[in-house]
Amino acid sequence: MTAPNHSIQELLQLAIKTAGNAHAPYSKFPVGCVIVDARRQVHIGCNVENASLGLTMCAERVATGSAIAAGATAFETVIIASQGAVSPCGACRQVLAEFCSRETKIICVDLDNANQQEHTLANLLPQQFEFPTTDQ
Repeated sequence: MTAPNHSIQELLQLAIKTAGNAHAPYSKFPVGCVIVDARRQVHIGCNVENASLGLTMCAERVATGSAIAAGATAFETVIIASQGAVSPCGACRQVLAEFCSRETKIICVDLDNANQQEHTLANLLPQQFEFPTTDQ
């Protein structure tokens, strides 16, 4: 899906709708994620829980995998829908950092669209891990 014809409100609604597809029988906490990449393509993901809780996949990482599989290399906007408009967990922040600039918008929206918070990656992950490089 291409984003130029979609308003932020439409993308927020898509994230909320995608949360409805979540497999969250253990936490009862569905999450949906929409990523708009640098080509303005739209990628979605929802959380997928597993009885072995460590194998659970967060919506942000599912959407990231979908974006990468579609050829995306840079993300412009990330929208996350959940009860209470919670921000992404630490692991998801670090995964997003791999494909986002420090100024990438991360918008968290409540499932009833009543509450919305906008952040940047730099705000959510001020000292992200970066693989050390050796310049010779």
